[in-house]
Amino acid sequence: MRAPAGAVAGPAPHTSDYPAPWWLPGGHLQTILPATVFGAPPVAYRRERWTTPDDDFIDVDWHATSAAPATSGRPLLVLFHGLEGSAESHYARALMTVAAARGWQAAVPHFRSCSGELNRLPRFYHSGDAAEIDWILRRMRARAPHAPLFVAGVSLGANALLCWLGQQAQDAAWVRAAAAVSAPIDLERAGDALGRGLNMIYTRHFLATLKRKSLAKLARFPGLFDADAVRAARDLRAFDDLVTAPLHGFAGVDDYWRRASSRRWLQHIAVPTLLLNAANDPFTPLGTLPGPGEVSPSVLIERPAQGGHVGFATGTLGEAMRRTSNGWLAARLAAFFDDYTETDHG
Repeated sequence: MRAPAGAVAGPAPHTSDYPAPWWLPGGHLQTILPATVFGAPPVAYRRERWTTPDDDFIDVDWHATSAAPATSGRPLLVLFHGLEGSAESHYARALMTVAAARGWQAAVPHFRSCSGELNRLPRFYHSGDAAEIDWILRRMRARAPHAPLFVAGVSLGANALLCWLGQQAQDAAWVRAAAAVSAPIDLERAGDALGRGLNMIYTRHFLATLKRKSLAKLARFPGLFDADAVRAARDLRAFDDLVTAPLHGFAGVDDYWRRASSRRWLQHIAVPTLLLNAANDPFTPLGTLPGPGEVSPSVLIERPAQGGHVGFATGTLGEAMRRTSNGWLAARLAAFFDDYTETDHG
C-alpha cells in the first residue's frame, strides 16, 4: 500500500535528553548489559490464559496491583515484547513497575510460545503479526472500556504494533497513544545486519531458543519443516526462510521481510505515536530509520545518539548492578503517555 497522495510529513526527528553513562560506551555494551547483567527490579504478576480466535492460547501477565479491568477507569498500559522476550524481560519489568507506581493497570500479553509453554498450533508469531495485535487489543478494550488505553511495543513487538496502527489508521482512534521502541521497521536490512560481525552474538542468542521450540513443535507436527536444516541454520534469514515464513503464509524469507516491515505503514498512523530508536542501535542501522517525510504528523520521531537496542541504562555502575533503577526508557515512555491521560486528547 502506498502513502496517500498529499500526505503531510511528521515532525523532524529530534534527539532526547537520554544521559548515556560514561562507563557504558557503544551500542553493543548499551544493549547487552542492561538485558543480561543490570536488568530491573522483580515484578509480581498474575497470569491469565486467553483462548485465541483460532483455538490456540496466549498468556497475559498483569502487574499484581492491577485492579479488575472491567471496573476500573484507570489508564491501561499494554506492552508487546520483542523477539523471544516475555514479561520477565528487563524493559517489561521496568515499564510495568513505573506504570503501577502511577496507579495504572499494566499487562504484558505474550506472543505464542513465549510464556514458557509451547502453544498448541503449528504457527508461532512473527514481526508483522498485526492480526494478533488486533484481537488482543480489542479484548483489552472490552475488558476496560472506560480506561484510557496506552500501547507500547519493543523491537519485534514494536514493528508489529506499527503495522497494526498503520493498517487501522483512523479506526485505531480508541487507542489513546502508542510508543514503539527500537522497532526494526525495515526487516530485510535489520535481518541482514544481525547476520554480520559482532551482531552474530544476538543471532546465536535468538536461534538457541527459536530452534529448541521449533524442534519441539516438529515433534508434535511431523513433516512441518526439515529438522536438519533448522539445526544447521546460522542466521535469522535461514531460520525465517525455513520456519517463520512458511508457517505464517509467506512465500519465503524475502516475501516475509518485505510484507511484514512496518516502514510502509508509518504515513497512515493516526494515533499519537512515539517512535524511539537510538542512533547506535546495532539491530537497526542508522540508514534504515525513517525521516519526517516517511511518517504521518501523528508520529513523533525521537532519536537519542546513544542507548543501543532497548538499553538506555542510567545511573552509576553500582546502581545498575544492584538493579535498583527502572532506567530512563520506562520513565520516558510513561512521561509520553502522561501527556495523553486527559480525555480531551481522545
